[in-house]
Formats: sequence, C-alpha cells, structure tokens
Amino acid sequence: MLSQSELKAATGRWCVAMRAAAPELNELDGRLGDADLGATLDKCAVLIEQELLSLPDDLDGAFKKLAQASARASGSSFGTLLTVAFMTAAKKSAGKTSLSRSDIADLLTVVIEALSARGGASLGDKTVLDGLQAICVALQAAADEDCLLPVARDAVQRALDEFRDRPNRIGRARMFADRTIGMDDPGMVALLRMVEGLSVQSDALG
Repeated sequence: MLSQSELKAATGRWCVAMRAAAPELNELDGRLGDADLGATLDKCAVLIEQELLSLPDDLDGAFKKLAQASARASGSSFGTLLTVAFMTAAKKSAGKTSLSRSDIADLLTVVIEALSARGGASLGDKTVLDGLQAICVALQAAADEDCLLPVARDAVQRALDEFRDRPNRIGRARMFADRTIGMDDPGMVALLRMVEGLSVQSDALG
C-alpha cells in the first residue's frame, strides 16, 4: 500500500537519487540527445524537495503539488512528461487514502496512455514507456506477499536488457537509427535509477 506519508518519504529518496544520477544521465543523453536529461531531473528534484514539507495530506493533492513543482523546472520534453505523470496520478488517486498493488498497476496503465498521447511515443519505440509497461505487467503478476519495489526494479532492468539491441524509434534519438542499437535509452535508465532510489531503506510498497 502507498499512503501519503509513504509517498512523501519515497519522494525524498527520489530527489536524492535524481541528483546523484544527473551526471550519468547527462552523459547518456549526450550520445542521443541534448545532454540535459540529468540536469532536468536534478532541477525537478530541487524544486520538488522544497515542497515536501508542505505536501497536502491527501494523495491527489500531494501528486498535484509534485506536478506543479516539476512544471516549474524546465520546458524539456522529459520534464513535461514527468509533470503529466504526476497530474495523471493525481486524477487517478482522487478520493483515495492509499493505493494498493492493483491500484498502482492501474495508475501506471493510465499514465502510459497519457504520456503516449502527450509525447507521441508508442510501446516498442524504446522509451521510458516500455520501462513503465514492464513495471505494470510485473505488478499485475506479483503475489500479494511480494515486496513491490524489487519487482519493479527487476522489471525495468529486464526491459533495458530486452530493448538494448533495438533501435530508438522516436525523438531525437531516432535520427541516429541503427547507431542506437546496443545503447540503453536514457529515459529507461532514468526510470531504473528512480526505482532504485525509491528502494533504498524503504518498506513502502512492501
């Protein structure tokens, strides 16, 4: 189960993880894009961290606050997608005091649809959507007693391994065509670092 207090604690860990991963993500993004993915997420983390003490007590209000903070970070494509993800989570969690495993899987399904509509990517294009889909499928198949963050982490890693030898099919990376074969998508790596960060010293989603 994910409550507002667990979301707040997890978000704090997310912020730390994004700042730590920024150099790696900038370097990966520089091979295929503008080399600003890490900087974007670092700025998002700084602004989100400033809002943690004033997060509303309800889940949807907390997600809205996170969306507003990330929206102030930059106009980059990934920053925009992060904002859309938080806003979609807010709508999906309205009226709920906590999210179950199945609730989170359902939320991810809606988030994937919203991100696809906003960014134009489809499943199979070798983007962060494929990592999110892998998490969704893994959560749906997980047993009730499974600790869900390790399940999610392993799912993203499998998605990275699966897509590594495929070309990127959307965004600036698609211009590199076959040169992207054998390379990890920076957005998928960012998702892995997010989940790894959430998993540190966490009982949430257990």
